[in-house]
Amino acid sequence: MQKIFITGTAGFIGFHLAQNLLDRGHDVIGFDGITDYYDVSLKQRRHQILKENPRFTAIEGRLEDFDLLEQVFNQHKPDVIVHLAAQAGVRYSIDHPRSYVDSNLIGSFNIMEMAKQFQVAHLLMASTSSVYGANTDMPFDENQPTKHQMSFYAATKKANEAMAHSYAHIHGIPTTMFRFFTVYGPWGRPDMALFKFTRAMLAGEPIDVYNHGKMQRDFTFVTDLVEGIARLINAVPPSPEARHEPIEGDSLSPVAPWRAVNIGNGDTVELMDYIKALEAALGIEAKKNMMEIQQGDVPATLASNDLLKALTGFTPSTPVQDGVAAFVAWYKSHYNH
Repeated sequence: MQKIFITGTAGFIGFHLAQNLLDRGHDVIGFDGITDYYDVSLKQRRHQILKENPRFTAIEGRLEDFDLLEQVFNQHKPDVIVHLAAQAGVRYSIDHPRSYVDSNLIGSFNIMEMAKQFQVAHLLMASTSSVYGANTDMPFDENQPTKHQMSFYAATKKANEAMAHSYAHIHGIPTTMFRFFTVYGPWGRPDMALFKFTRAMLAGEPIDVYNHGKMQRDFTFVTDLVEGIARLINAVPPSPEARHEPIEGDSLSPVAPWRAVNIGNGDTVELMDYIKALEAALGIEAKKNMMEIQQGDVPATLASNDLLKALTGFTPSTPVQDGVAAFVAWYKSHYNH
């Protein structure tokens, strides 16, 4: 079993990943700033649940606090880092870009410094499908160029990929970047569409449907996503030796132990079909405000999962109807509806 340091464990994905890894018998050190970007009580409740496991250690702090990170690493000396914590959200980045610089750039730099200083066996860092930006050739695969990000959030994640590649090259840190595709599920973020739609529909209020519903997303259920991450932790890390036995379609760098891996459902769902799944789960027909596409948004995403499958033998497969129903069941239970 390993000692795994995860940033963002009070967040949506970090919470689920910590649960997955604790269930596998690993020790987890969870680091989170518990910021007020959204409902702090939701974050605190996630950490309370994780703290019920004696192999979970919760540490509250900011990624920008280098001295605190150094103290934590000196004390716990983790084998693996999974860096999930970030200032998230495409639209929030339009009006609050500085918070993305602080968390996503400075915070990620500090994490890479920890990986270098404490010589971890594997550094895994979250990226996003948003790095594909203006690309229209789908499904998106990891070897496509990613030159034209359309939001500042996506730009910071692209910067993280480049920063991590340079550290992998200079310091020999085995590094895996995973690119998420529209993650949803129980304990989700209140700023995401499914949460907002559910809250509005139960209150009898209309929902805002952007681009007049002409949006397509590769919706990925959260337990599928974290299963992919857990398997990448245990997959053979990127290394120069891997170039001698190449995997078809591998994104392994020619000069560094670094690769990027998509984790998506591999299936495009129309936004209106997503809403229909929610209507079916709630037994309510949504009142819809049809609106123009929002600044920074892309009309469609779709992941190629070929590399994930080659590396781990796993691909996400939860149908959107099942995933949405699971979210609704959690929401009703959590908020006593």
